Amino acid sequence: MSLLSLNLPSRGLRRVMHRLSAVTLTLFGLLTLTFIIGRVMPIDPVLAVVGPDADSSTYDQVYRQMGFDRSLWVQFGYYLRDLAQGDFGNALLTGRPVVDDILRTFPATIELATVAIIFGIGVGVPMGVYAATQRGRLADHVIRVISLFGYSTPVFWVGMIGLIIFYGWLNWVGGAGRVDLAYDGLVTPVTGMLLIDSALAGDWEVFGSAFKHIILPAFILGLNSVSFIGRMTRSFMLTQLSQEYILTARVKGLPERVVIWRHAFRNILVQLLTIVALAYGSLLEGAVLIETVFAWPGFGQYLTSSLLLGDMNAVMASVLLIGLIFVLLNLLTDVLYQVFDPRTR
Repeated sequence: MSLLSLNLPSRGLRRVMHRLSAVTLTLFGLLTLTFIIGRVMPIDPVLAVVGPDADSSTYDQVYRQMGFDRSLWVQFGYYLRDLAQGDFGNALLTGRPVVDDILRTFPATIELATVAIIFGIGVGVPMGVYAATQRGRLADHVIRVISLFGYSTPVFWVGMIGLIIFYGWLNWVGGAGRVDLAYDGLVTPVTGMLLIDSALAGDWEVFGSAFKHIILPAFILGLNSVSFIGRMTRSFMLTQLSQEYILTARVKGLPERVVIWRHAFRNILVQLLTIVALAYGSLLEGAVLIETVFAWPGFGQYLTSSLLLGDMNAVMASVLLIGLIFVLLNLLTDVLYQVFDPRTR
């Protein structure tokens, strides 16, 4: 027993070190790939700085100031040095440090994606469970068609149609932006998420306006998550419902509700964690089109504007952040797996 007790912490330490080394290597590979893509893209960052009308001497001077006269690996070394100091450069779009721009815009995207994933879980999970219990029946076919529609319909098209109907025609929701112009700037930013900040400030008029503006883009953004989570939930539930322990529970006379939710559903929770984490990461990444359609001042719109301008400092930092989010979500999923499923320990 003493040898076993001494061995358990060492094994746990080895697992932690293995995860940290894997994350470090992944991030380094992501850094390298991001840097190379930023250098080979058919966009001239020097031209974005000096403008198309600059003469050749000005162009050459800025070219040398930006370090492009050095070899690629020397540039990469300076890039790593600046990153280690937290320096991502200044954005051409705003003239401010890229880190400040991301800290300013990213909370808006987190808020939008969080509301969307709540909608995706709240609708997708019950829909998938119900479809599994109605396998082969009309309800199952209808839900599968709805899931296919939500997964394959272009987000920007649904966004424009939604604005026309629910804002322009019915006036049920707010229009473009995060809040009505009359309420813009009334709440002091604390978290950067307007719903939370207005609730903390007790300004319920701003909260109501922010809710009216976020509900439609979050709903449309979450349609893809509803379809993805619903289909995967259905698949997981069908696997569990075919197991012998479900037949045993039914033979014992347990209510169908107990069999479905307390037995079958509990055994797919660990799998759903991975699905929800991937869906949430996809929402953060895929909010670009929705933020463009709804003029949502978030991270996606910032990335799009930077890419169109050729601002490679902002683009490379944004791509790196997206990759980091997926790495951290996968790491979090692995940890939650071990917390909720003893078999993985």
